[in-house]
Amino acid sequence: MNYTEAAALGVAVAVLFDLFVARTKLVQRRAFWTAYGIVVFFQLIVNGVLTGLRIVRYDPQRILGVHLAFAPVEDLLFGFTMVLLTLSLWVWSGRRGPRERAVRR
Repeated sequence: MNYTEAAALGVAVAVLFDLFVARTKLVQRRAFWTAYGIVVFFQLIVNGVLTGLRIVRYDPQRILGVHLAFAPVEDLLFGFTMVLLTLSLWVWSGRRGPRERAVRR
């Protein structure tokens, strides 16, 4: 399996988990896409630096060859997978942030 196939498989698994297993349906929410837009902006900066300075290198035979800010497009797919799975698992497990507790008097 090459990098492109692994990245595409990761996206498919993450989306199916979100929609049909966890049923959090984050990919259908505007808040998710807003948060993901912020994450991808910084991901492009970091990936651009790492690949632009050749700290990280990819075998050209194992990627599509499409680059965005020096990084292969497959990195964006893996980043999407990590963000979606992490948030889906977080919401699914019930950890939606601090909850206010009723004050007993």
